[in-house]
Amino acid sequence: MADQASEEDVLLAKRIISAAERHDLSALKVLLKEGSANVQDPTATAATSPLHAAIISCGEAKDGKEAGDDAIQTVDLLLQNGAIWNDLNKDDETPGCIALRLGQKKIYDAMVEAGVRAELLFSKMQALGLGGDDDAVEEEETEEAPDDQPAAKKQKVAEGEAQPVAEVVDPKVLDDVSLDNKAYLKSQLRYQGHILLDESDNAVMMDWETEIMQRHAETLIPKKGLKVMNVGHGMGIVDTAIQTHEPAEHHIIEGHPQVHQRLREQGWYDKPNVIIHEGRWQDILPKLVEQGVVLDAIYYDTFAEDYAALKEFFSEYVIQLLASDGKFGWYNGLGADRQVCYDVYTKVSHPSDLHYTLNTNDDQVSEIDLHEAGFDTEWEDMKVPEGLHGSKQWDGTRRPYWTIDIYRLPVNTFMK
Repeated sequence: MADQASEEDVLLAKRIISAAERHDLSALKVLLKEGSANVQDPTATAATSPLHAAIISCGEAKDGKEAGDDAIQTVDLLLQNGAIWNDLNKDDETPGCIALRLGQKKIYDAMVEAGVRAELLFSKMQALGLGGDDDAVEEEETEEAPDDQPAAKKQKVAEGEAQPVAEVVDPKVLDDVSLDNKAYLKSQLRYQGHILLDESDNAVMMDWETEIMQRHAETLIPKKGLKVMNVGHGMGIVDTAIQTHEPAEHHIIEGHPQVHQRLREQGWYDKPNVIIHEGRWQDILPKLVEQGVVLDAIYYDTFAEDYAALKEFFSEYVIQLLASDGKFGWYNGLGADRQVCYDVYTKVSHPSDLHYTLNTNDDQVSEIDLHEAGFDTEWEDMKVPEGLHGSKQWDGTRRPYWTIDIYRLPVNTFMK
């Protein structure tokens, strides 16, 4: 009986994939009552999901002519029945990757919208305590989503702020320390010329980002004498850029002991306008709020943290620390290994960019939205260095963290 059931399941999967490929809505509606929108044909040499099949069969858009309504309706039907927007096929492509490659813009936009809805829902579930850590790790794996002890000499360190890094109790993340911030902060870093690596060979930061960091400093610090904070020193690229704008105060929050040592070796502790805060921002910022610190510019670029951390940063702390006419920015690198993921996270962080109505309520949006936190956001597109993707710069790294051509630089100010 088990073999017979297995054969039936395979046959049903074949029928669902075939109906999706043909954009046969009538047949697909009937078949999805019996089976899943996420089936795969285990007997096929090129195993793929119904959603992949539906998009691949559209072919390449030529002379501006895209797939018809039947294809778009098929994609919508599959998504409505639980098809996964960032599911990977055997070629390591999401449905959105395929739509982008084929020039099917309407379908690509539909995939971005589906990704935004899924991420909003995922965030809401986490906020309600319904999403476990295992779910978060699985999400990380499917889409991929950057940062030493005080010496006895006189140093300008905020008193009492050095925090011990808590023990990591979950050994499953230790193969890749980028999956856990506390594991990362206990890991060994390697500065190798143009790159900073963690002990799992993840590129924490690379010098190709220099122009981006310099532009962030320019957009956030329009004049001399401002009070500025950067969270995540890493290779010191953005902090070096900040110094060229002659801030009155330059706060640096950094949690990794080896980075503290590098800061010390390079003389950062001795700079008259620099204040080093040793520890995680989650521990440092509440103290600064209590002290009544007010800043003109805040920049955020941490490593081994996800969008939920960024959301907490701006919705809980930036709104309390930033001056009414101040500016806030962050390194916009979430999902930058795939264009579709990058577009999803850009829109999730600022849904006023969306050109459609979310199938969700305002409370869900407010959980993660810069707009709901009271910010207006302006975006500036910058080209990344030509030839970066696939170049030898990534040799020795676990994976490239940037494969797309454009960096979208955000500048946030309070709504007036």
